[in-house]
Amino acid sequence: MGELSGFYRFEKSYFKQNFKKMKKLLLAITIMAGAFLLQSCEATSTLTSWKNPESKAQLSKVVVMPLFEKLEYLKPFEQSMVSSFTAKGLKSAGSLEFLNPNIKYPLDVIKHRCDSLGADAILIFIYQGADKTESYIPPTTYYTGGYGGYGGYWGGGYWGGYGGTVATTGGYWTTDVVLNLTAKLYVKGSQDPVWTGEIKIPNPEYIDQVANSVAQNIYADWKKSNLLKFNQSGK
Repeated sequence: MGELSGFYRFEKSYFKQNFKKMKKLLLAITIMAGAFLLQSCEATSTLTSWKNPESKAQLSKVVVMPLFEKLEYLKPFEQSMVSSFTAKGLKSAGSLEFLNPNIKYPLDVIKHRCDSLGADAILIFIYQGADKTESYIPPTTYYTGGYGGYGGYWGGGYWGGYGGTVATTGGYWTTDVVLNLTAKLYVKGSQDPVWTGEIKIPNPEYIDQVANSVAQNIYADWKKSNLLKFNQSGK
């Protein structure tokens, strides 16, 4: 009994000395886990771009025009693109603000309406299809519980055997989808695009998040390529 009593006194002293350290460690782990989950929830996209080296055009206001068939895709994509550009300081407008998606307008009409908005460029998006790949996730068996921590001295811990459970995951097929978009930037006085971008979006879930990722990449590329007329608030 004396040895057991001494062990409990040692355990109590140990926890008292290390309680603050444990709290800091748990807080750090919680913050890191939250940041990881937040990042994993955000959509990602990749951009491969080309800029006409002979063009000296710079943008001050751009019209975003996704040429998607379904309005339920077009509208949130366009709105999120405009919102992201605006947040960066680049003036922008969506095509739905001045065009009816159910009407096919002559090109001259579209140009005239863009001019009336003070826009000097049009950014269009074309859906190029999706690539699908299947992967097999093999089954994995692992053990949980037992032999752990400071608990279970008398039951399923140090003195009572393993006391854990067996779990198996995997053993199924998954499908990965990559959406492909082409972006083209047209400016006044040019019949050919001055900039093009090939965009890949892996396993998209939310259209607004996808559009925000695409907008961030495009803006950064335009800034690097000196396509922006002003240093948009340094963002």
